[in-house]
Amino acid sequence: MAGDTEAAREWFARAVERYRESYELAPPGSWGRPIAVLKAHILAGDWIGAQADARWTLEQDAAEAESAIGRYAAVLALLVLDRDDEARVLADNLRAREDFPASVGNALASIAAQDPLGYVEAIEAVLESFETRDEYLEDLPVADTVIVLQALAARRDVAAELSSLLLP
Repeated sequence: MAGDTEAAREWFARAVERYRESYELAPPGSWGRPIAVLKAHILAGDWIGAQADARWTLEQDAAEAESAIGRYAAVLALLVLDRDDEARVLADNLRAREDFPASVGNALASIAAQDPLGYVEAIEAVLESFETRDEYLEDLPVADTVIVLQALAARRDVAAELSSLLLP
């Protein structure tokens, strides 16, 4: 990701394939896989692939999921598809839940509402949560959620200026 864009895109494409394959074998409610698929597309800058898999995620009934993580998958999918009104309703629900990070819910709701002031406050809190943790997915110290949210926010002209060792 730090320099070889084409190689990064290839790795993200492979990750998408593996997560899709593993979803088919996973028990119902394994929402981390659709989230990973969407994040990989977004991180690779593959918006066409992201849109196709956003539709797939919604076809899995993520918006109706009882779990916060399922609803999170739905919000990401709706934002990728520019269905901001629907995303905002689900994001508002997420930020009120005790089993979901309020800062991420606030950032999602602010993106959907195209609220730059609310977004800056929320995304800074999300970034701080990454900067103060000791463990990272795959032991890679990168604020992947921040990068994904920034990409979604940039498509709506509400991205924040951020600086961190955990960001490219």
